[in-house]
Amino acid sequence: MLRTLNQRLNRIMPLITPVSIIVGVLCGSILSSYTYLAPWLFAFMTFAGSISLGFRDFLKVLKKPVPLIICLFILHLAMPLIALGFGHLTFPGDAYTITGLILAAAIPTGVSSFVWVSIYKGNIALTLSIILIDTILAPFAVPGILSLLIGESVHLDAAAMMSSLFWMIVVPSLLGMLLNEWTKGGVALVWTQRLNPFSKLAMAMVVAINGSVVAPYLANFNLRLAGLAVVIITLASTGYLLSYCISILLGWTEADQVAIIFNGGMRNISAGAVLAVSYFPAPVAVPVVLGMVFQQMLASLVGFLLGRRARLREHIDTDSAA
Repeated sequence: MLRTLNQRLNRIMPLITPVSIIVGVLCGSILSSYTYLAPWLFAFMTFAGSISLGFRDFLKVLKKPVPLIICLFILHLAMPLIALGFGHLTFPGDAYTITGLILAAAIPTGVSSFVWVSIYKGNIALTLSIILIDTILAPFAVPGILSLLIGESVHLDAAAMMSSLFWMIVVPSLLGMLLNEWTKGGVALVWTQRLNPFSKLAMAMVVAINGSVVAPYLANFNLRLAGLAVVIITLASTGYLLSYCISILLGWTEADQVAIIFNGGMRNISAGAVLAVSYFPAPVAVPVVLGMVFQQMLASLVGFLLGRRARLREHIDTDSAA
């Protein structure tokens, strides 16, 4: 039953976040009182995604660390700077919106990128290593980047944010990976399929709760909000495009390209929303919540394009062999 439920949820992944945000906006006053649950739900999601991660594959990747280093460069230097530029260009003087754009770009790569990389036959070991390293760096990288780029324009409690990221991401990830090592991968075989549907439902709950907090800013649709949505889509697409171009220029294998494209383009956007709601004024959360709306849709589009490229190459190889 759980396997069937998970398969159905996988098919509607691009719709889960938009529908959850609509529910959050419509039930704003009811759900907003449950914001304290969001970090706990997110910790569960992180744990459920981490029981399939192992340390051995990570050690193999460290022997050839260039793709890992390049991906971290994209995630925590190139994209936050691009987000800063986008923010000042499109919303000059709006410190809250600029901070939200930078936060959406600076948060670590999403655990859900593992699913997309698996579907399109990317380098799983590289993906798991990126997720692991980025998870461990998150409590230091995210507050550090925000402090560096936003300066004094928005108050930032860096110590509290580091603590939240540590308990929300690092601790459940390490627990999941240690359990994987202790059972020699057995826990992933038994529990991944069982926990996956609950993890997706938890994600829907987190999105709805965070959507309820910013409901006043999303309920009244206007040209400014539409423009912000366009900026968010452009920024996210830039992450995918930059990752693709760098992987092509460096001549990486197709498997490495797929891993870098999804990890460089996707973000742990639910964590970003929890941080935005917990440590910033509500307007900061609006760009992050909008990012949640479009992330899985963009991942689906990128996956479609990668699948089409793979089929085209197979067709060319077949014609050449003939």
